[in-house]
Amino acid sequence: MLYDANRERMEARAAGERALASLRAALRDLSSARNFGLWDMLGGGSFVTLFKQMKLNAAKRNMDQAKRDLYAFARELGDIRDCDLTVETGDFLTFADFFFDNFFVDWMVQDRIVRAGQQVEDAIRRVEYVMARL
Repeated sequence: MLYDANRERMEARAAGERALASLRAALRDLSSARNFGLWDMLGGGSFVTLFKQMKLNAAKRNMDQAKRDLYAFARELGDIRDCDLTVETGDFLTFADFFFDNFFVDWMVQDRIVRAGQQVEDAIRRVEYVMARL
């Protein structure tokens, strides 16, 4: 089969669009979790903690999808290296967030949410940069 540069560019663009979509979905969930986290730090209670954890779980799922999409994009391009996109609050921190609901634990979770959001924003910028050059 002959090499078709146009087809390869179209496949790379499609993979990049999928990666951007999943990254943006993760960023929306992280932003929502960050807002719930701020409310939680101000004494929002169990329901706020529950909603925050639900948004964090959604963000984790979207970030897992983003990893798969970025790997597919990298395969199509051949020049994007792996990208560390994680929101790891750990089982203990999730447990502690519910059962030792206090400012210190809420602050630790909030810090991880903010750092994960920064990672996602950085990945979006890098994918957009490459996409602009396709």
